[in-house]
Amino acid sequence: MNAKRAPAPKIPSSGDYLIASKSCELMNLQYFLQMGKLVQCISNLVHALQCERGASNVFLGSSGEKFARERQAMVEASDRLRGDFDQALAEIHQELTAHPVSSRLLNQLASALHGLEGLPELRRCVASRTITAASATEDYSGLIHSLIAVVFEAADTAVDPTIAGLLVAMVHLMNGKEFCGQERAVGSAGFSSGQFDRALSQRMMHLIEAQERCFEVFTSFADEQSLVLWQTLRSHAREAEIEKLRQLGASIGRYKPLDPSLADSWFGLMSERMDELKNIEDSVEGCFHARCIERFADARNSLAHQETLIASLDGPEPSSQSMLVLCESANETRAGETWASEGVGQQFGRSIFDLVQEQARRLQQMTDELQSAREALEDRKTQEKAVLLLMDHRKISNDEAHRVLRKLAMDQGRKLPEVARALVSMADVLK
Repeated sequence: MNAKRAPAPKIPSSGDYLIASKSCELMNLQYFLQMGKLVQCISNLVHALQCERGASNVFLGSSGEKFARERQAMVEASDRLRGDFDQALAEIHQELTAHPVSSRLLNQLASALHGLEGLPELRRCVASRTITAASATEDYSGLIHSLIAVVFEAADTAVDPTIAGLLVAMVHLMNGKEFCGQERAVGSAGFSSGQFDRALSQRMMHLIEAQERCFEVFTSFADEQSLVLWQTLRSHAREAEIEKLRQLGASIGRYKPLDPSLADSWFGLMSERMDELKNIEDSVEGCFHARCIERFADARNSLAHQETLIASLDGPEPSSQSMLVLCESANETRAGETWASEGVGQQFGRSIFDLVQEQARRLQQMTDELQSAREALEDRKTQEKAVLLLMDHRKISNDEAHRVLRKLAMDQGRKLPEVARALVSMADVLK
């Protein structure tokens, strides 16, 4: 008895792959619709942790006399937002792991979750005052950095230029705000002690410069509404007050003590600034979400139109006749050497070609528009690599490595990313 042969698999056509190309875009946009919720939860959680870090600094710096109740309220707020983050992550977990788009993104999520697992112990040390303010700041900052890095890696996976640009704006704004939070901690330490030593002053200067670099990239990619909010922040009278206090911290000598009461003014001004930066973050995130919805709807309509068009082209043509193709070669073509298409009409062949070419042109345009966003992300990665190389080679701290990199750029009259790329390429050669 002869076994039945399985039917031969259908040979895919150019139309099948054209539809698949459109479907791939749609899936990517759907993924970013869900990723947008996770990004928003990260933004909220980071802000809460920054507030908690600031309260913990004051609590530890005052030997537990200040901000005890405020700190506890901030811990509870952080825990609520941690729950929102966990829920958003659970909702996108299947998409992240079933069809992973980036191993770096998944690894960064693992790092962030590991950091969050250590948060209860950090809080216990703060509450019992068995940790210094500087160490607590470092631990909180490491956790915050790991969360922001998730947004950075998400931006690196975007294929739509308008979405990628907004994520680049978002992650640089978040980084700038984090440097602002670290500056708040440094300034609080200096003002509360009544003096800034050389190391503390240099640390403050580094954080100010780091903020400006981040905000410069942010303004290059942000939407108009968020830029209006940014200009409002920059023109606020509070900024002039902050600048005066910054000048004191950067220029005061060890024999010129400061009034410790300035610590409260500094902390209040910087906290207000961070709250306004969070409002701008929310604006960028809102624009990002709206853009995702808009692009998803456009892509879905485009896919439906394409499917309808190809289905109509695939049907029999009114005056169907085979298409005669004359094939020429290097040798003379002998009479009668022709190839007849089997049922592929002239109109269908030409239309599919036009659709494929149109999609290719559109994808190339998207790639070209993505270039600037990709370069901004790559510049940041390269600078971080250069800093790590300097730290390892010269056995210096992160701040000192940043200062060395900036000095090299100034001495050579080159941009920071150019010098960083040169250092990284030189390290690769010497390996």
